[in-house]
Amino acid sequence: MAQSAAPVWLFDLDNTLHDASYKIFPEINLSMTAAVMESLDVDEPTANVLRTKYWKRYGATMIGMVRHHNISAHDFLHRSHRFDVRPLIRAEKSLAFKLNQLPGRKVLVTNAPLHYARAVLKHLGILRCFDSLWGVEQMRLHGHFRPKPSVTMMRHILAHEGVHPKRAILVEDTLENLRGARAAGLRTVHVFHPGTPFSHGKNGRPDFVDLRVKNVGHLLLRKHPVRGPF
Repeated sequence: MAQSAAPVWLFDLDNTLHDASYKIFPEINLSMTAAVMESLDVDEPTANVLRTKYWKRYGATMIGMVRHHNISAHDFLHRSHRFDVRPLIRAEKSLAFKLNQLPGRKVLVTNAPLHYARAVLKHLGILRCFDSLWGVEQMRLHGHFRPKPSVTMMRHILAHEGVHPKRAILVEDTLENLRGARAAGLRTVHVFHPGTPFSHGKNGRPDFVDLRVKNVGHLLLRKHPVRGPF
């Protein structure tokens, strides 16, 4: 397949390229709560309430901290993700090989901070598989953070990468993010497994999801995973 005709794969990170529910998410929750406590000088119950409230409202606790408490985004992201990821990661085997079997460029698009994403990708041995990385710090337009599922940000990312939406495929575990990607014109792959906290709810495949898989390796089982509508 010619490079110009090949798709561009946009991959989420947590619970897409590795099993974040195994140990990473519990550690992030603890660290995020501690960062809220430290930043605002509040007790743990109050910090937990704020962490959850801002995450549900904005897609990232950091955004609420910036908007409502004038906390530095850079400082908060480092406070909330300053743990060693290496003993916490679990993922499918031969991930680099599998990613390299998919024709086309790979771009990471995650609502997590960039330094954390780099650490995870490096430990998984797949950092070199990606041509570019988009962390939550880069998801900012006109002075405001716009993480997934922002349709405007997804279009901005595609424009920056020089990719037409019809050539782009988002691989992601969170349905709302896939819904936003479809609204931006992308094709979508839902990584679905029982351990994903966003997997429960509706049975079956929503109409904004082109393909449902269990992991990256499952994509390779498709005869023509990138031609036309899956």
